[in-house]
Amino acid sequence: MITLPALGKLPVNVITSLLTNLLRSQTRKRISSVGKKLIVDLMCSPGSGGPGEDASVEYVYCRGAITELLKYGPTDLHAASKGPNPPKMLILVIPGNPGVVGFYKTYMWTLYQTFIRRYPVWTVSHAGHSMPPETYDMIEDASVTEEEDVFGLNGQIEHKLTFLRKHVPRYTNLLLIGHSIGCYIILEMMKRDPELKVVKAVMLFPTIERMACSPQGKVMTPVLCRLRYTFYLPIFLLSLLPERLKISIVHLALRNSYAVDTSIIPATVSLINVDCAANGMYMGSQEMRLVVERDNITIRQHLSKLIFYYGATDHWCPVQYYHDIRKDFPEGDIRLCERGIRHAFVLDAGEEMANMTAEWIFDDLRTL
Repeated sequence: MITLPALGKLPVNVITSLLTNLLRSQTRKRISSVGKKLIVDLMCSPGSGGPGEDASVEYVYCRGAITELLKYGPTDLHAASKGPNPPKMLILVIPGNPGVVGFYKTYMWTLYQTFIRRYPVWTVSHAGHSMPPETYDMIEDASVTEEEDVFGLNGQIEHKLTFLRKHVPRYTNLLLIGHSIGCYIILEMMKRDPELKVVKAVMLFPTIERMACSPQGKVMTPVLCRLRYTFYLPIFLLSLLPERLKISIVHLALRNSYAVDTSIIPATVSLINVDCAANGMYMGSQEMRLVVERDNITIRQHLSKLIFYYGATDHWCPVQYYHDIRKDFPEGDIRLCERGIRHAFVLDAGEEMANMTAEWIFDDLRTL
């Protein structure tokens, strides 16, 4: 099933160019194929540092759909748990939409370095949001993905739970970090699997209620729910362009963004693919319809584990949503940004956001 990205999570001037595959064009690479898993180790020159250092990218099938993983630290927790110094915690990032792991490189690398590489930091893409390597298909089993609606919002939630069951030992302590719709997914994960050992869940710019009623939602709802098919042909035509030209288009689209993080350029270029775009937009259309009421029951049940961080100028979750949740949960750890960070913080504030996150979770990690 082809299903196009809620590109509205990024500024409108980026939408037309958020659209195939550049992940392998950076630095030196070593690619090895093991069964149904492809591993790409991204290595920088000695001493160069940066988000590519110690990063491992893997492609696996999860619930029948291609899934991209970005990992800092141990890449196999089942093996690491049997070693002399097993990790005490997995920090797992659940992305927004588009759910491409490359957007979170700087954020994840900063967290990993801040805690002296003591805890693995992983992120898992949304199903079908990343273009697979040439030897892989987007879908492993079409009948499964269609029947289970893997690319839809509910399917993406089950996709994350399946990933944890398959790749993370059951007793592993989890520190979950959600961005945008990733926050909604985390609340649903905690609700559907109460046995998850979640120590803390950080909700960054949380789209957990009234998405279609937000200023950006009013603009994007008709686009995602009724007009998304009109984007297919332009995106397909853009995907035929030479790679260098696609990069130039992305740079042009981001030219007005101050201090853009260059590590996101490959991830942005990778979205110039009609399948990835279709899957993201399809998921976005369901977000507009399904993310309506805030799940106060789940929030109340896990309030001591939750940190909410709202943007002061966020058109997806306006300040009024912050005031409303503060009123309903005055005892909760609910913060309002005072630094002018945008909803799509990965564009230019990944390091700053990671440093703040590290401060919030330091005490929880220290007690492990």
